[in-house]
Amino acid sequence: MAMSDPFVKTEIQDGIGIITFFHPQSNSMPGEQLRKLAEEITNAGKNDEIKVIVLKSEGDKAFCAGASFDELVQIENEEQGLKFFSGFAHVINSMRKAPKFILARVHSKAVGGGVGIASAADYTFAVPSASVKLSELAVGIGPFVVGPAVERKIGKAAFQELATDASNWRSAQWANEKGLYTDLYDSISDMDKALMALAGTLAKSSPQAMAELKKVYWEGTEQWDDLLIQRAKISGRLILSEFSKNFIRKFKNK
Repeated sequence: MAMSDPFVKTEIQDGIGIITFFHPQSNSMPGEQLRKLAEEITNAGKNDEIKVIVLKSEGDKAFCAGASFDELVQIENEEQGLKFFSGFAHVINSMRKAPKFILARVHSKAVGGGVGIASAADYTFAVPSASVKLSELAVGIGPFVVGPAVERKIGKAAFQELATDASNWRSAQWANEKGLYTDLYDSISDMDKALMALAGTLAKSSPQAMAELKKVYWEGTEQWDDLLIQRAKISGRLILSEFSKNFIRKFKNK
């Protein structure tokens, strides 16, 4: 497999399950990539050899650029739209339901669905270059699917700020102050040392205690299996608008 090929893979090191995803287009997420990511997270949650999960991406561009515009422009009906946006719902719900802590490593910018993934982690590490943007409204949709995860993490006011000002970035410092990023480090090497230190400690902690604590963390989200699919229907309908189609075409022609 060449480095230019997209992938999702899991490696296990001393009880730590490291799930890595990559796509050559700034780690954007086509439907198949979303399906594989949700599947890897679900499988890691069931694997007794894994005590804690680390979620990261590869490459020197974005942590995750959100939805794949190549696929968005191909959506022709509401059924296809629902199927695509349900991919993000399945990833977030797999993170929510995994009975293990998920530590996210955000090495660069996070856009749209990438902000949702960072928000759905139980503990998120980042560096100063990891600015965030919920760009969905500019595309003619909205952060409907990832919204509950983002709002849960940073609160309604900060979520509204991100969702409404969809064309501008918020700094990693802003994200740290709002609670999206748990820890902010000066360099990737410093971040990785701290991340693996915490992951190593958690891998030696009680799996039963962590599973019970994870339930506490996510209390009140039991309806998300249905909620996020309903939100995916909204995005799947709006992406068919002429506004969205024109925006995506203009973006791809830049």
